[in-house]
Amino acid sequence: MKSYRKELRIETPHRRDYINITRQVEECLNESGIRDGLVLVNSMHITSSVFINDDEGGLHQDFEVWLEKLAPEKPHSQYRHNGFEDNADAHMKRQLMGREVVVAITNGKLDFGPWEQIFYGEYDGKREKRVLVKIIGE
Repeated sequence: MKSYRKELRIETPHRRDYINITRQVEECLNESGIRDGLVLVNSMHITSSVFINDDEGGLHQDFEVWLEKLAPEKPHSQYRHNGFEDNADAHMKRQLMGREVVVAITNGKLDFGPWEQIFYGEYDGKREKRVLVKIIGE
């Protein structure tokens, strides 16, 4: 069995962003030489997420509205975590959207259903963050 590991570096220009990282994960898969196995993609930060969904702008706007209803950024005073930092809402948004995804690899390709793509969700951005890509298989 082979193993491959790479960290992707991501810095967003906004506090919250959604970035399609499918191509970057596919590049990792090609580098790995693994044809059948599993790929784990996970955020290495507690205020960002990795998830699978459709690459459709309206849906991403819907995520924003939904998440802001469930864990609004302001007022900052509503959260006990906020003192030195003002990112409690980002921690909660990450819990809702998830930490990682696992995707099957078949014949050297990500084994997706229709429209599935891998996304990095940022909820406390404007600084560099890391995403781990770990691939195991043959």
